[in-house]
Amino acid sequence: MAPVRPQGNLAKIVLPLAVFAAAIAAWEAAVRLKGIPPYILPAPSVIAETMVADWPLLGASLLTTLETTLAGLVLAVLGGVGLAVLLSLSQIVEYSLYPFAVVLQVTPVIAIAPLLLIYMPQDVAVLACAWLVAFFPVLSNTMLGLQSVDRNLMELFELYGAPVSRGAFARLKARLKALWYLRRPAALPAFLAGLRIAGGLSLIGAVVAEMAAGSAGAGSGLAYRIIESQYRLNIPRLFAALVLLAAAGIGLFLALAALNHVLLRRWHESAVPRDV
Repeated sequence: MAPVRPQGNLAKIVLPLAVFAAAIAAWEAAVRLKGIPPYILPAPSVIAETMVADWPLLGASLLTTLETTLAGLVLAVLGGVGLAVLLSLSQIVEYSLYPFAVVLQVTPVIAIAPLLLIYMPQDVAVLACAWLVAFFPVLSNTMLGLQSVDRNLMELFELYGAPVSRGAFARLKARLKALWYLRRPAALPAFLAGLRIAGGLSLIGAVVAEMAAGSAGAGSGLAYRIIESQYRLNIPRLFAALVLLAAAGIGLFLALAALNHVLLRRWHESAVPRDV
């Protein structure tokens, strides 16, 4: 395998940063040259100053939102993978439960959030919203991976590694053995793809639920700070909260992308380095 040229890796980092820096510079210059007041459109320098000045408040809100996002993502992974494995082992269970997962996915979370806030404590309802939107991508992608194993490989595995028996317990044991040694590696790329999608969606679900909750206090997330800043016409703080939300989403995506690279780089075609 040919080595990857370092220039290609460098370009992936330098080019986006250069474009981003140029956009920020153009934004700063436009605001200063046209004399736009901060309550209309704050300059990037004003946003940075606001972020530093209000960091005790914004930092605590960021931690609250991140805690909800990560907890919802973890629950989505546990529930999605567990249910996907269960559905892959039994078609009866799949036909019975999968439609309900689809209903949860197609129902907008903004419509579910007020009901959850009525019947659940606020922190539990916010966590449930983050879990709901992240659950289905993990479930559907994991099921796709588990069901995408080549039938010829399955038949060969049954022939040499897990012979089919008439006993129910023996058949279940054979399915579990095939699940662990054959389906599990095949499903890993699809699961990781769903995990990257679920990471961003869990943040969106947490923000939507926080906006629906709309409660003040020390435990308020960044979504409430955005609403609060809007009502008070504190536009620089609003932009600062938006920047922190975007940074949190980017950081989460990069972390999940790094996990994908570490787990797949040695054997899967999608992560194997190429000479470009």
